[in-house]
Amino acid sequence: MDRPAWAPDEVDMNRPSVARVYDYYLGGSHNFEADRRFAEQILGVLPEMASVAQANRAFLRRVVRHLCAQGITQFLDLGSGIPTAGNVHEIAAAEIPDARVLYVDNDPIAVVHSRALLDEVDRTEVLAADLTEPSRVLDNPLTRTHLDFSRPIAVLMVSVLHFVPDEARPADLVRTYLEAMAPGSHLVISHATAEGGHLGADEAQSIYNRDRSPNAMRMRSTEEVAELFGDLQLLEPGVVRIPLWRPESPVGPEVQRYPGLAGVARR
Repeated sequence: MDRPAWAPDEVDMNRPSVARVYDYYLGGSHNFEADRRFAEQILGVLPEMASVAQANRAFLRRVVRHLCAQGITQFLDLGSGIPTAGNVHEIAAAEIPDARVLYVDNDPIAVVHSRALLDEVDRTEVLAADLTEPSRVLDNPLTRTHLDFSRPIAVLMVSVLHFVPDEARPADLVRTYLEAMAPGSHLVISHATAEGGHLGADEAQSIYNRDRSPNAMRMRSTEEVAELFGDLQLLEPGVVRIPLWRPESPVGPEVQRYPGLAGVARR
């Protein structure tokens, strides 16, 4: 397989990546054959995965607009992935022109494309780092110069914590980030779930946990996702199926089997 000009040399083109698989779900072009083969396995048991990814992006748009309306002007997007339409900086800038965004990802292609996209975009930066190493994110000079930790920051963990295993203590990880934030900061989480009897969700989780998968996946229940927020103040309507978080149009009853949860909380 010929290596595309946009693919860094250190990228293994024969091993799928979470960011590139998600890019494929969203209809993007920055993915390889290995990513597409893996994604098609998931789509074989969970055909609505592409629409799930789109709904997750719609949730991101809704929540960023909501936070801007609450006066939040800074966003720390952890596990931001490969740039696609409706990025955080675009949504925020439409509401608050001087909003600042720091994207963080450990996927080389996500970082390369984010930097290329944002090269001439003011008040937006990209950091190559792993969100499971919070000190490397929080203490990085780029983070400290780009974000003002004396003022509220929105910490976005959108569609990423289900790739953090229990042994990595995701609740402690979340708490480390939020303890570094000023009062008034917000935490945003969306998370995969098999709760509700969706057989395809269980099968998808099994595929992610096989050898050669991009990352092991740990789907969690509503109660487990709520616990990730610790003692933060959950905003209404609490932890709900992703389309039910402050929808902009009516949602049908079938959403109760939707394989994803979302919540927002305030420090």
